[in-house]
Amino acid sequence: MSTKIILVEDDADLGMVLKQYLESSDFEVKWYTKPKALLEDTEALQNNQLAILDVMLPEMDGFTLAKTIRKQHQIPFLFLTAKGQSIDRILGLKLGADDYITKPCEPEELLLRIHNILKRQLSATPNKTVNLGDYAFNPALYQLIYNDTIIQLTEKEAELLSLFLNHNHQVVNRKDILEKLWGKDDYFLGRSLDVFMTRLRKYFQHDSRISFDSIRGIGFKIEFPE
Repeated sequence: MSTKIILVEDDADLGMVLKQYLESSDFEVKWYTKPKALLEDTEALQNNQLAILDVMLPEMDGFTLAKTIRKQHQIPFLFLTAKGQSIDRILGLKLGADDYITKPCEPEELLLRIHNILKRQLSATPNKTVNLGDYAFNPALYQLIYNDTIIQLTEKEAELLSLFLNHNHQVVNRKDILEKLWGKDDYFLGRSLDVFMTRLRKYFQHDSRISFDSIRGIGFKIEFPE
């Protein structure tokens, strides 16, 4: 069965090229030129494995569209945009995007990014709850539970937390984190990682035994109670 992908791109020429290329690579692509058309198609949001969102769109920008999707669906998404400014890349990754690629892009590079995202999906931790001090973590549902409060994580937050769980009481190198979760190590992704670390520290603020300490020039020292 082909993997189903949503593509939201208002440029007719680019949209057609990407659709045809991905379909020739055995993906099933549902292409929309307007965000509202996608939001009205609830079945598509439930039955697709990945969404590729252009940032500069009519009706609403791709960032707003991603926020709207995230309220009801945990589908992974990738931003596709002509913008190259660091603030746009960081904002996109803060929203929980699994990757970010700048136009004009080679279809082969986009295909590689898609395969990397889907590979991470397939290797996700099984559906079980892990106790972390005063918290409980369900990796498959992307949920962190404190008392009776459920904190809904993004997929990338859950992947990062799962990585740290596998390296408890150890120093984890920044470069290794970036290459494992994003497929490469660069300045913009490094800035995004710092944002994710700030969010994790905030989530775990109620248990002083849990820490994500920065080791200057190296990475992070992770401490979860046994």
